[in-house]
Amino acid sequence: MVPAPADNEILFRKDGSLAFITFNRPHARNALTWRMYDGLFEFCERVDADTEIRVLILTSVGEQAFIAGTDIEQFRSFRTAQDATGYEQRIERVIDRLERVGKPTIAMIRGACVGAGLAIAAACDFRFCAPDLRMGAPIARTLGNCLSMNNYARVLDIAGPARAKELIMLARLLSAEDALRLGLVNEVVPGDQLESRVLEVAGELTQLAPLTLRATKEAIRRLQARRRLEAGEGDDLIVACYMSNDFRSAVQAFLEKRQHAWTGR
Repeated sequence: MVPAPADNEILFRKDGSLAFITFNRPHARNALTWRMYDGLFEFCERVDADTEIRVLILTSVGEQAFIAGTDIEQFRSFRTAQDATGYEQRIERVIDRLERVGKPTIAMIRGACVGAGLAIAAACDFRFCAPDLRMGAPIARTLGNCLSMNNYARVLDIAGPARAKELIMLARLLSAEDALRLGLVNEVVPGDQLESRVLEVAGELTQLAPLTLRATKEAIRRLQARRRLEAGEGDDLIVACYMSNDFRSAVQAFLEKRQHAWTGR
């Protein structure tokens, strides 16, 4: 595997016509650091530049988590509205790049897939999971922040407005079967068969017309993009959440593993 520059928290491997991006921070449930986000962007660029690669698979080290969100430690430094909007813009740049990869993308998911993990999985074309999946964005219970407008849109596009509200406003963590029922995953596979099933589907994709696959995923992306907001239109919501006393206190409480009492301020 090839690590991102000066880092081994995210890895890249090529095996014939398949490419693998692996989140490699199992001690932190693969919570994402800034360097991991930057590595994901760089590896997406590499996949599109390599004409031999036909399918990209995203996976993780360990069985506890695919991605357990963004590393909460990084929120300690937030002081200004620009910190909040800049964070969401930075993350959106990466997830948008993943969404624009010109080859089919598959998320192979074990354990927790929450927050940024949900957004990254939703940006992939296919999602296969083991029965131990726990999927959601429980921010109404944990930090009191919000998603970017495009990440709300990604969940909305898959689950629909009623289920998206249920998932996020009630801070649900979905089981594998619930995620399958809502269309958030394509298939639930026993853990010991998950990799072989994903490789089977990836193999099928390598035998199909690349231009048809590229055109189809880009057509769907463009249609979905027409229903999304212009850059900055949701900044007022982001600033209201991230600059609140609730958010600052909840981050501290989360890191200290204690309960936070919400005030709405």
